[in-house]
Amino acid sequence: MDIGGWLQSLGLERHEAAFRENEIDDTVLPTVTAEDLKDLGVDVVGHRRKLLNAIAALRTDAGAMQPTTESPSKAETLPQDTAERRQVTVMFSDLVGSTALSARMDPEDLREVIAAYQKCVAETVQRFSGFVAKYMGDGVLVYFGYLQAHEDVRTRPLADEIYPAIPSPGGAVSGAKTSSASSMT
Repeated sequence: MDIGGWLQSLGLERHEAAFRENEIDDTVLPTVTAEDLKDLGVDVVGHRRKLLNAIAALRTDAGAMQPTTESPSKAETLPQDTAERRQVTVMFSDLVGSTALSARMDPEDLREVIAAYQKCVAETVQRFSGFVAKYMGDGVLVYFGYLQAHEDVRTRPLADEIYPAIPSPGGAVSGAKTSSASSMT
């Protein structure tokens, strides 16, 4: 492409010397910006607008003339979403009848029962590759699939393992209750 002829067709041949001095050729021209035009000495706003519109038209024409079999350049490639959807199961487990226990037991003994229960839940959850999110009173909030994805989480076997392992002084603990829900995140 003849830059001088192109500028002349726009009526802006007076800027030809600046384009040549700065080695603006047909490979660089499509990337020239308004700031570049100011640096080239194109001070008149109308001239800059004409040049920018003509450059945009060149880009469009060049895009239409390129074969469609070419792969897009890295700059034109859209970013890929690398997020991973995974199954997450949330379980809450607490002692059945803990309120009644608090009325019958000494506070220190009740604290020991609850601490032993929470330890038992944490150990059992760990065996099932779960994550203890929070201890709340006599309850434990647990996530499965949170740190490591698991498609086949079943909380029922976990609940069956927790209750028999709970220390129960004098048979005071009547059970553990679990609730769970699964969802894709």
